[in-house]
Amino acid sequence: MSSPRPHIVISNDDGIDAPGIQTLAQLLSESSDCRLVAPDGPQSGVGHAVAATSDLQVQFRTPEAIAVGGTPADCARLALGPDSTLLEDWSEARRAHACWLVAGINHGANLGVDLYISGTAAAAREAAILGFPAIAISQYVRRHGDVDWDDSARRARPVLEQLLDRPPAPGAFWNVNLPHPAPGAGPSEVVFCPPDPSPQPVRYARRGSAFRYSGDYHARPRLPGHDVDVCFGGAVAVSEVHLFGE
Repeated sequence: MSSPRPHIVISNDDGIDAPGIQTLAQLLSESSDCRLVAPDGPQSGVGHAVAATSDLQVQFRTPEAIAVGGTPADCARLALGPDSTLLEDWSEARRAHACWLVAGINHGANLGVDLYISGTAAAAREAAILGFPAIAISQYVRRHGDVDWDDSARRARPVLEQLLDRPPAPGAFWNVNLPHPAPGAGPSEVVFCPPDPSPQPVRYARRGSAFRYSGDYHARPRLPGHDVDVCFGGAVAVSEVHLFGE
C-alpha cells in the first residue's frame, strides 16, 4: 500500500500570481497534495505583521488556490490555525499537525537579519508557532541578474525532498536560500549553516526632507561559514531557525 501524499500549504510574500510560488507549486504537486494560500498581491518586507482589527477578504481562485487580502502570517494563520474553517477538508490533518507549510520561492534572498523583515520567512515562522513543520525558500538574485525559474526548480527539488523527510526541531523552521550561479552551472552543494547576524549596510540618500535607502545588499558583511557567505559563494544555504533560541 502506498503511503499517503503529504499535505502542504504553499504561501509567499510576492503574491499568489508571482512566478516563484507557481514554480514551487508545480514542484511540490508532483508528490504532495498542495493548497496555495497566499496574499492577493505583493507583501514583501512586511515582516510578521498580522491583521487584528480588519477583515481578511478571501478569493477562491480554484479549489487549490486561495488569495487572501492580508499578510503572509495572516495566510498561515488562516490555513493552519486551530479554529480556522478555511481548509475544512484538511481539518483532520491539521488536528494531527500532519501538514507542512512551505513559503516561496521568494524573488530575492532572505539571509541572516533579512529573516526579521521577510514576509516569506514570517509565514514559515507563524506555522512553526502553531506547531507545524515549515520551510521558507528564497532565490538570491545577483546584481543585474535575471531569475531562471526552471533552474531554481532544479536546485530546489533535491533540498526540498531532503527537508520534507527531515522535519525541523519543534519551535523551529528551515530557511533555504538558493544561489544564483552563471547560466549552465552544475549542481550546487547543500550546506547547513547558521544565519549571519551581521547588519545589512544601513545607508540612506537624502533628498531635501526625504530619505531613501541606498545600502548595497550585495556588499553586505559575510561571516565565514554563515548563510550569507555560503549562498553568495554559490551553495544552497540551509539554516534551522529557532523561534526562542536553541
